[in-house]
Amino acid sequence: MSTPLADRFRPKSLDDIVGQKHLLGNGKPLRKIIESGEIANLIFYGPSGVGKTTLAAYIANKTNKTLKKLNGTTASTADIKDIVSQLNTFSGINGILLYLDEIQYFNKKQQQTLLEYIENGSITLIASTTENPYFYIYNAILSRSTVFEFKSVVPEEVEKAVFRAAKLLEEEQNIKIDLPKECARKIACGCGGDVRKAMNALELSVIAADVSEGVKRVTLEIVEQLVQKSALRYDKDGDEHYDIVSAYQKSMRGSDPNAALHYLARLLEAGDLPSACRRLMVCACEDVGLAYPQIIPIVKSCVDIAQSVGLPEARIPLADAVVMVCNAPKSNSVYMGINRAIQDVKNGNTGPVPRQLQNKHFDGEDNQNKGQFYLYPHDYENHYTYQQYLPDAIKDRVYYEYGDNKNEQAFKSYWDKIKNE
Repeated sequence: MSTPLADRFRPKSLDDIVGQKHLLGNGKPLRKIIESGEIANLIFYGPSGVGKTTLAAYIANKTNKTLKKLNGTTASTADIKDIVSQLNTFSGINGILLYLDEIQYFNKKQQQTLLEYIENGSITLIASTTENPYFYIYNAILSRSTVFEFKSVVPEEVEKAVFRAAKLLEEEQNIKIDLPKECARKIACGCGGDVRKAMNALELSVIAADVSEGVKRVTLEIVEQLVQKSALRYDKDGDEHYDIVSAYQKSMRGSDPNAALHYLARLLEAGDLPSACRRLMVCACEDVGLAYPQIIPIVKSCVDIAQSVGLPEARIPLADAVVMVCNAPKSNSVYMGINRAIQDVKNGNTGPVPRQLQNKHFDGEDNQNKGQFYLYPHDYENHYTYQQYLPDAIKDRVYYEYGDNKNEQAFKSYWDKIKNE
């Protein structure tokens, strides 16, 4: 019984595997590959607890190859060489299936050690990773493998697994377990799509349950204590972090306050106040901008308040600001303008500052037309007069284009009238 329930609760068929119907449903390519028995080099990419290891173990059991397991966090080059040394022995006569968990922790030399044997087929690799393989796995391995992305398991699927696992516990403990549906649902919703966490929560709930009339009765009170809050997937240095902050800003840009508040809540529950504040300020400047320029100091004030009071109260001013950004009119005209200007500078499209704008008031003897000739706009009607400001090489360049919102169209109307007079 010391083995975790998640490890004891292994599926006997592909249909028993929870979730991943986009990979393992009838007619799906990965299912066809597995059922054919012709296993290629595979990389399973996705969050923890969603069936990567389970599926790899299932595949290994369905092949005639010798199964070897390594974990990228602890394995060394010597471990790899030890596996390679078995290729010419009786145990490796049909080839070796290497299941390599957390491959992203293997360095380049370790991955290169496997290359020759992966390429000639004497070692079949099934690797798993929680990080984007295109960032963490070397191209030589990727080019010889097929990547399949695993998704978080939805609560409805997790709930089915929870009831099935409860039946297994009944058989192991030889006692009836009363698991009400609301308890199973709470466990399923509180695991953040991680079936392994759900299994752990279920096992602890059963251990903590009281026995009444020969029945272990799991109560909602017990479950709530063990599943205190949703097990959010969040790693400040990982893909999940960037996915959430991206969704947060895109929801504000897309004027969806419900989605924006949801992602704000996920950031705050993970304790990532800095990211919540930073993206909020960026969005106010980038996506609202001149359509409602007053929002920029308002958002900055809300951020200052949030940072002053700290969590959990920080959620209130941040939520105020997030909803305001969502409901504000949008314009990215200034954002696009500065991007165009920076691109010109990077491309070398610059030139000397026009003489009338330079910070000097004398000319050298070689200048035949002495004088700065700067026109002071306040000396003219409407505080404006035409003069060239951009360098000669790009004097007609247009970076800023007026947005179609009320504010910028009012600016445009005003300056069209002034400049055309």
